[in-house]
Amino acid sequence: MDSLVESGWKYLVTHYSDFQLACIGSFILHESVFFLSGLPYIFLERTGLLSSYKIQTKNNTPEAQGKCIARLLLYHFCVNLPLMMASYPVFRFMGMQSSFPLPSWKVVSAQILFYFIIEDFVFYWGHRILHTKWLYKNVHSVHHEYATPFGLTSEYAHPAEILFLGFATIIGPALTGPHLITLWLWMMLRVIETVEAHCGYHFPWSPSNFLPLYGGADFHDYHHRLLYTKSGNYSSTFVYMDWIFGTDKGYRKLKALKET
Repeated sequence: MDSLVESGWKYLVTHYSDFQLACIGSFILHESVFFLSGLPYIFLERTGLLSSYKIQTKNNTPEAQGKCIARLLLYHFCVNLPLMMASYPVFRFMGMQSSFPLPSWKVVSAQILFYFIIEDFVFYWGHRILHTKWLYKNVHSVHHEYATPFGLTSEYAHPAEILFLGFATIIGPALTGPHLITLWLWMMLRVIETVEAHCGYHFPWSPSNFLPLYGGADFHDYHHRLLYTKSGNYSSTFVYMDWIFGTDKGYRKLKALKET
């Protein structure tokens, strides 16, 4: 496995520049992982397959789904890609590099664990601020246009929110200056996680059934059903911040009632 990764990476660094890999390569990887993980949920919703695992009975119309995809492509090319290019000098300054040797799995794992911890902390407060009256009305309400979320709605948001909450995702890597392969792995995990949290389905194999403190689709779906400032459940991946500050009490009460 290691030799396969090294061979693939050798091909990339000998055929493309550091800038091309960090910006264009990251963008292509992001789009591939995002749409490949998110589009199946549109298929499930339209066909009704596995509907017994759907959290809400309401479905989105094909028109609403199409609007989401069109707006996402616009934002990704006009906001995300320029942001990746603009942040490249910062990451280079902080020590990011793509050359050999590749980092060990111990280093990669430790850094990604750190990224999840700091991202959860920063995202929680940023998300909670977005639910104040003015910011919700003028910025965050765009993301909440879909009270019944599906995978791709995870990145459907006002451009200001993309920049604002995107800071939570990049602050960890910006602080540590990781190898590009670590950054790519972090990006893939973060995209898969947020798509799953917005997918609208709670399966027996959902990560929240196995990972302690993992939020997942059921946790975040509650947040979308309750609009405006009193929804709670502001956490990103792991829910310890909501537990510490008591912003998940409504969700916990509802869950306890369902279980009884």
